[in-house]
Order: sequence, then structure tokens, then C-alpha cells
Amino acid sequence: MDSVNATGARRVHQNVVVPFRTFTAITGSGFRRYSTYRQATIAGAFTNTVFGFLRCYVLLAVAGAAAHGLAGGYDRAQLATFVWVGQGLLAVVLLWGWTDLADRIRTGDVASDLLRPVNPVLSYLATDLGRAGHAVLTRLVPPVVTGLLFFDMYLPKRWVTGPLFLVSTSLAVLACFGCRYLVNASAYWLQDVRGPMIAWALGSGVLAGLYFPLRFLPDWVAVALWIGTPFPSLLQTPLDVVVERDPPATQAGLVALQAVWVVLLLAACRWVQRRAERKLVIQGG
Repeated sequence: MDSVNATGARRVHQNVVVPFRTFTAITGSGFRRYSTYRQATIAGAFTNTVFGFLRCYVLLAVAGAAAHGLAGGYDRAQLATFVWVGQGLLAVVLLWGWTDLADRIRTGDVASDLLRPVNPVLSYLATDLGRAGHAVLTRLVPPVVTGLLFFDMYLPKRWVTGPLFLVSTSLAVLACFGCRYLVNASAYWLQDVRGPMIAWALGSGVLAGLYFPLRFLPDWVAVALWIGTPFPSLLQTPLDVVVERDPPATQAGLVALQAVWVVLLLAACRWVQRRAERKLVIQGG
């Protein structure tokens, strides 16, 4: 009996360790893949920095024209931090520019993905986490350092903000991946995904809090967006956490809401992928 239990325990251990090793290996390959695009990385960091100056001056002008120098509950230093950290997170969460899955569906190369022992959702997720790790080092740091050099930025005063921001940013990466995967997966049915891509590019920037803080909107609109859509979880929530816009309890609640959206989005990705695979089998491909 003891030998049977030991054998079963070894099998469970192997079933857990092997996928974990595969997942980490794919994540590492994703990091190395994006680290080869040095010129694109430098150009992207420079572009985000230039637009950071434009956005920062616009929002500072808004705060200067508001009563008591507060716009949507943010002071000038908080708005500066909101802009510059947001410019860095834009590349980390990667709102736009990812069409890997849609391109492989259009060319038919996705068939080879289905023959691999790793689920396509997990495979693309692991690669995206490697990309995000590379972006943290190369695309997040330069805008933040630039903002610190040229503007009076708000620095967190509560010790819990640091760990909470890391968790919130990680959840934002996962949530954004889920959204992008679903948009790309529409190619299984539409073939041409330019329409969904354009709608995603237009809607995500506004509703995620990239162009302006969602707290500028009426309270009922902001609450509806937070509860009814995943968009605020992509940028607005981690940015509100780092500028300490809310009390700690509210911050923790917003991060918990992010976690709920991550679970729902990744579950939707798995469901859509299974439906797409059945569609391909029915078509005989």
C-alpha cells in the first residue's frame, strides 16, 4: 500500500513539475525573443517619453484650472506620477500591437500550435509574461526616471502601496493578455480581424484610463466601467494604487476586482479556444 501511495505521489509531482518547467521555459524564450529587438525597444521608449511630456503638461493645465488645484481628486504631483508611470505601463501591459494569434490563424499556421503538448492559451500567456518582464526593465524605467528628473512627482507614502502595485501590475498584464487573446481569436470566425482590432484600439485607450483618468468622469460612469468592464483593470487601477488615490481598503478592493476579471477573462480564453478547435475539426482542418 505504501509503495502504491508513493508511486501515485510521484506521478502527481511529475504532472505538476513538467508543465511548470515548460511554462517557465516558454516565458524565458519570450524574454529572449523581445530582448533581440534593441532598436525597436529604444525607439518605443523614446516615443513614450515624448508623449509623456505632452500628456503631463495637458493634465497639469487641467489641474491648474480646477478649484484648489485638484482635478478628479488628483493634485499636480499625483497627475504627474499618473502620466509617467502610465507611459511606462503602456508597454508592459501592451494594449496594442499584438496580432500573433490572428496572423497564425489567417495563414493556417495555428494548426501546428494545436499539435503541441501545451495548450495554446498557456503557451501564448507564457510568452507574453516573458515580454512583459522585458518591458518592465526597458520600457517602464526610462519614462519614470524622466518624470522624476523634470517634474515633481508623487511618491507613495504607505509601505503597502509597493507590494500592492506589483500585484496590481501583474494582474493588469494578465487581464490585458486575456482581452487581446479574445480579440485575436475572433479570426477563427471572421478571418479578417481589422474591425475588432480597430474597435479594441479605440476603446481600450479611452476606457482603460490612458488618455485621461477615469475619475474625471461622473462617479456613476466610472463605477459602471469598473464593475461592468475589464478596461479599468488594465491601467487605471495600478495607476490609482501607485498615486494612493484611495484609502488602503479601497485599493485592496480594486485589486481584488482585477483578480476577478483575470479569472473571467482567462476562462473565456480557454472556452473560446475549445470552441474554435471544434470548429476546425468540423471543417476538417
